[in-house]
Amino acid sequence: MSARDLARRQLIDDISDFLLGNDLEISEPNLSAAFGICSGDDVVLARSVTERRSSGLPITQAWLDEQCRHGEDAVSRIADKLERSLESFATTSRNARDTAAQYNSEMQVHVDKVSEAEEFEEIRNLAELARAMLDRTKHLEHEMHRSEREAAKLRSNLAKARRDADHDHLTGLPNRRAFEGLIEQHYRQAQQKLEALSVAFCDIDNFKNINDTHGHDTGDRVIQAIASSLAQISDDNCHVARHGGEEFVMLFRGTGKDEAKQRLDAVREAFAGRNFINRRTDEPIGQITFSGGVADVFAYASTGEALKAADIALYAAKEQGRNRIVAA
Repeated sequence: MSARDLARRQLIDDISDFLLGNDLEISEPNLSAAFGICSGDDVVLARSVTERRSSGLPITQAWLDEQCRHGEDAVSRIADKLERSLESFATTSRNARDTAAQYNSEMQVHVDKVSEAEEFEEIRNLAELARAMLDRTKHLEHEMHRSEREAAKLRSNLAKARRDADHDHLTGLPNRRAFEGLIEQHYRQAQQKLEALSVAFCDIDNFKNINDTHGHDTGDRVIQAIASSLAQISDDNCHVARHGGEEFVMLFRGTGKDEAKQRLDAVREAFAGRNFINRRTDEPIGQITFSGGVADVFAYASTGEALKAADIALYAAKEQGRNRIVAA
């Protein structure tokens, strides 16, 4: 076995030891965090783990989630700072360009007057110097205008990058990162206004079989179809996001657990009535279903506990035969 293969095997063993040794779930976020820690790619997170172990404290899921959120917040702060710098630069450039434009206008008047009296050599020399100065300031005005446009383009790209960072590219839905911010925001607001708040997890049944039998392109189309169906009931008080893989999460503001279950069950029933076909082979895929779990957020001590309860209800739905919604 080559040194490269040995290193790769060691990395896999280290990731496994980290997750299993700390009793952490085998999930996409945890695998990503473990890779960053064990490979050294995420120096800050690796250092935090080392310090916590040195203190004799356990590596819990809650602690790891908090550390990952802090990393995301740091990126957000850097983006905010960059946006403010670009805004300041654009304002400075715009003010300087306006000043230069005014100066050029006044300078042009004087150059025109001097040019009218060029019969004297001294006047001609002065006129040439004035025209040269005017050309240079006009060039400077043009460059500042170009800088403004470039700053505006950078700000537009930054805004797009921020939007992309919060959305899932396959479905167009908000991603897990965006949903975590959304649930905390609605939790505070609903708590203040004494409104109901429910959360649900949905998972495509037997999705691995779909991928294995019909290919990943078909699997992606199924994910998009369910995303579209769930999105149809979303509004200002109902939000759906792709949590990862074949799993979706929903937030119902002003809706109790039982009503949220009914609304989600109606989507499930309608979707189960559709028949899918493999576009590449025209082979029937047949019925595709999903299961869900719903929980009352305020029945638990935190949004994290409510999400965990909805997830447990989802797995209860799977154990009861799939293609159903279970309330926590």
